[in-house]
Amino acid sequence: MREGGCKQMPDIRGWGRGRRPVITVSWDDAKQYVAWLSRKTGKNYRLLTEAEWEYVARAGTTSAFSSGNSITPQQANYDASVSYAGSPTGTSEGKTVEVGRYTPNAFDLYDVHGNVWEWVEDCWNDGYAGAPTDGSAWTSGNCARRVLRGGSRSDGPRYLRSAFRYGDNTSYRSLSVGLRVARTN
Repeated sequence: MREGGCKQMPDIRGWGRGRRPVITVSWDDAKQYVAWLSRKTGKNYRLLTEAEWEYVARAGTTSAFSSGNSITPQQANYDASVSYAGSPTGTSEGKTVEVGRYTPNAFDLYDVHGNVWEWVEDCWNDGYAGAPTDGSAWTSGNCARRVLRGGSRSDGPRYLRSAFRYGDNTSYRSLSVGLRVARTN
């Protein structure tokens, strides 16, 4: 913000700074940020494509989560009052937590399940019929809506599944929405 990477000051409620994920950023904000970061560093930063996001979330698995077919409050930040596939319930944090609090997946990536929804590059489409097969972003469909992945601190575990997807307007902001940045060589 201080250096001009984004024009909109996120409403962080005291829990969107430091090692916590940025929150209340729209897809438009996220795109503005990665463009600024690319200019600042001379490297190519961008949002992940939906296919890339699912690949890194799965981390070589075919299960509901990178950790298996259920998830526990010791593995991710989510509404732990709800069970999934017989998983134990627990107390919810109620806000974001520092990145790296939970064990990383097999690709050594943290918090792909829960904490905050993550914007990806793709336009919203109701299904996968006609989607690119090469991992690139789907740039046709309803591009006024974009895809969010990962679930958040306030969602039940079914929304954290590697395959779950959600779409919203490019201007949508929420205390449960952030981003994950990719760098292309």
